[in-house]
Amino acid sequence: MNTTYNHLYNDSASATKAQDQFGLRIAARLSQGTTEVPHDIAERLRVARLRAVTQRKKLQPALARQVTMSGGAATMTFGDEKISLWERFASVLPLIALLAGLVVINSIQDDSRTNELAEVDSALLTGDLPPSAYLDPGFTQFLKISKEAAE
Repeated sequence: MNTTYNHLYNDSASATKAQDQFGLRIAARLSQGTTEVPHDIAERLRVARLRAVTQRKKLQPALARQVTMSGGAATMTFGDEKISLWERFASVLPLIALLAGLVVINSIQDDSRTNELAEVDSALLTGDLPPSAYLDPGFTQFLKISKEAAE
């Protein structure tokens, strides 16, 4: 988790650095153009530029007010989160739907397995051979030979 946070922080810092470099390049281009402008206008532009730089807003990173750790997971809260009952219900609803889907899938698979076993049992019991014949090793050999002869 620290790696991810540091990675995000480094991306933010590099973005701010890139913006600062871009601003410095623009300021340098504007300064080059002031040689051709009269002195009083150049002075007003310089003062306006300094005022703009001082009024530039510094980005304040949002700091977590609380970090809750449970097992291998951590949750950060920012303190301004006021979640209503409906929003909580909406956030739990997908989990409920997932669990219901898993229960339905399990039930369908159990029914299908039960039906397959019932078909095998009914075929064994209603067949011409007694169930003990299927346990005879010679019968297994007979099935293999007859299968090869049919091919």
